[in-house]
Amino acid sequence: MFNLILFGPPGSGKGTQSENIIAAYGLQHLSTGNLLRSEIADQTTLGLKAKTLMDAGQLVPDEVVIGMVDNFMNAHPEAKGFLFDGFPRTTAQCVALDDLLKQKGNEINVVLALQVGEEELVKRLLGRGATSGRSDDTNETIIRARIKEYNDKTTAVATYYAQFEKVVNVQGEGSVESIYADLKKEIDARI
Repeated sequence: MFNLILFGPPGSGKGTQSENIIAAYGLQHLSTGNLLRSEIADQTTLGLKAKTLMDAGQLVPDEVVIGMVDNFMNAHPEAKGFLFDGFPRTTAQCVALDDLLKQKGNEINVVLALQVGEEELVKRLLGRGATSGRSDDTNETIIRARIKEYNDKTTAVATYYAQFEKVVNVQGEGSVESIYADLKKEIDARI
């Protein structure tokens, strides 16, 4: 089983490249945002617990998110592997994910970190906001705050996995095809 984390700030191209990777390698896309919405819509025990917390303005605790990740993985026993998107976001989540994977006899094989400059990210997100209707992509101040939040908090994930020599920085600027070719080269070297 091959498991990878696709990592990068908002606007780095994770969504586009996730689709390419999933199509090429047959991995299951594990987006915790989608997972959370699905668990809530299905009114699962974990989904109802998460909804109650979210409705109260609280963050969903790591153990609930890990429980959802575990449920998703168990629901796909035929999977060739998983592409983690948007998770983990903290060191504690990295440790919890590694523990869960270890229980299943697996591990994270590689963390592919898309590197994109802030001005390019702002340009991409403003462009996406003009066509997508996503309000968080239309205000430059909000965009810059999201990028700062990413840099302040989630870079801990790269630091955590770097100690195991699993992080590979990939240039995230250029054509979609050239970026994908670089990602594919890194995956092929490990699969």
